[in-house]
Amino acid sequence: MTESTPPHPVLEEYYSTAANRQSFVGELFDGAASYYNRIGQMLDLGSGPWYRRQALQRAGLRPGMWLLDVATGTGLVAHGGAAILGDSGRVIGVDPSRGMLREARKTLAGPLVQGRAEALPFCSDSFDMLSMGFALRHVADLEVAFHEYRRVLKAGGRLLLLEVSRPPSRVSRWLMQAHFQHVLPLMTRISTRSEPAQLLMKYYWDTIDRCVPPETILDALRRNGFVEVERRVFFGFLSEYVAAKPPR
Repeated sequence: MTESTPPHPVLEEYYSTAANRQSFVGELFDGAASYYNRIGQMLDLGSGPWYRRQALQRAGLRPGMWLLDVATGTGLVAHGGAAILGDSGRVIGVDPSRGMLREARKTLAGPLVQGRAEALPFCSDSFDMLSMGFALRHVADLEVAFHEYRRVLKAGGRLLLLEVSRPPSRVSRWLMQAHFQHVLPLMTRISTRSEPAQLLMKYYWDTIDRCVPPETILDALRRNGFVEVERRVFFGFLSEYVAAKPPR
């Protein structure tokens, strides 16, 4: 695989080179992990439990399937999957952050594994669906991650990527930027007193604002062998990227 597609350029205000991205993101999420669910309640942006379950169902998750939730964090999408499947043992969560996995283990009964999207520690052709909730911006290379996603999915398996996209409207962008860069950090500082949690909110916006266009993500999925590739948009900024691994 020769082509490389980072989800956004190097953000020098946070880390100096692409090689430093992984360690910065890991330390940031480890530091904010114990406050993440509290932050999520303030962040939300339509991604509450009802929305996550609906998105999984729209993508085709049904009882009897096996779901891999990549970058599971504290397990918010995994909880939605377990509710649909009726069996938490059929939802496997994987995340690079030990801190986030520690928080996830407090509420998730299913298997949790430490690992990265670009090197998934699972056999090929293992899962009926793979989900990733609002974390695509944190991988190092879309090409490598999508190649791995296709590898671990069964033939005909489904893919669901939830993301917050940069709003097309200038007014909407200004409102969202103000929310992420000023309102949320202030609320986070008052409620958590955590510097990593405050920094996470600012970092979120910069990754959203400088993320590659949706068309680049769709093209990368197609290049890596996915079919039925499409993007569904809600409220102008919530993106659901759905695709399938070809049947045999």
